[in-house]
Amino acid sequence: MSEPDIRRARRAVAAVFTVHGAVSGTFATRIPWIKGHLHLSTGELGLALMAPAIGSSLAMPLAGRLVHARGHRSAVRLLICLWAAALALPALAPNLAVLALTLLVWGACAGMADVAMNAQGVEVEQRYGRSIMSGLHGMWSVGTLAGSAIGVLAAAQGWDPRIHLAAMAAVLVGAGAIACRGLLDVRPEAAEEAPPRFALPPRSALAIGLIGFCAVFAEGASGDWSGVYLRGTADASAAVAAASYTAFACMMAVSRLSGDAVVRRLGAVRAVRTGGIVAALGGVLVVASRAAVPAIAGFALLGIGIAVVVPLCFAAAGRSGGNPSRSIAGVATVTYTSGLVAPATIGWIAQATSLPVSFALVTLLTLGLVFGAGVLAPAAEHGAVPATAPGTGAGAGA
Repeated sequence: MSEPDIRRARRAVAAVFTVHGAVSGTFATRIPWIKGHLHLSTGELGLALMAPAIGSSLAMPLAGRLVHARGHRSAVRLLICLWAAALALPALAPNLAVLALTLLVWGACAGMADVAMNAQGVEVEQRYGRSIMSGLHGMWSVGTLAGSAIGVLAAAQGWDPRIHLAAMAAVLVGAGAIACRGLLDVRPEAAEEAPPRFALPPRSALAIGLIGFCAVFAEGASGDWSGVYLRGTADASAAVAAASYTAFACMMAVSRLSGDAVVRRLGAVRAVRTGGIVAALGGVLVVASRAAVPAIAGFALLGIGIAVVVPLCFAAAGRSGGNPSRSIAGVATVTYTSGLVAPATIGWIAQATSLPVSFALVTLLTLGLVFGAGVLAPAAEHGAVPATAPGTGAGAGA
């Protein structure tokens, strides 16, 4: 394959990641309206918002079979369009039960699309010859910021959320379909056996998935509880408390966009270990802080430290075992389970003790990145991407 085709594929998969993120960011801005429209209590809304994570966890193991049957390009196009189209459904739900059902379906589409596009990202990375996975996940973060910015504008202008979500669904379906034209049309070898219809995570994916689990736990805890921490522990105003999540999310996005250069210089293992140390320092700062500024700085360090972990876990999974999409599905299932349990675990520990104690657990898990990063070494040493070796190459082109 020629270099222009590979560069085109890289731009295409980056656009797919951006669309996927934009769907998430758009929906997040309309959650308050859905809560009020259906007259849901906080507990009822919390139960409904568990449905996407459950749907993702259940559906991700199915993705390997779909990718094998349809090929990468077709599978990604189908799933990203289904994910975007499903954005219109939650605002149409008449009650809690239907809302939970639509979010379950929405989450299933999201999880399978996530697996398929990461598998495509690994294929492009192998042909590109440089680390690109961190940058791809950075584009996902850019998509969430863009989707949420449009959602805030729509809410400020008083647009009907049902019209807003339906219009965004149509736009993002079109954008996803166009982006997929440039993807690699990877198809299985004729002799390659199809994976099971419902593939449990292969053993090789479990250790990698546990590293991702630690990072996503810290991400979920910080995303859901940073504002509460600032309000309750640091006695900050509502505006300052909101800034804690902004600092966390922005630092994570910036770190992912620049993370490929770090990985090329340090290698995957050293990058994750260094990130784990940074994240642990941020956790210690959060636990020790009783004022807003150091607490916000701690959350920012957490965002920087965990930014490249999940992209590198997917890259390592894609280069382990004989079926990249199945391995990625296994890592995603283990990793994203953390996002399901983290917010509730932090709340239970905080209720029994305090929020600083809860974030002491987060700090301990970030140390797991330091001691467990070695499981990424086989991918770095034996994969087809020379950029994961320390000290190689300059930055990747556009």
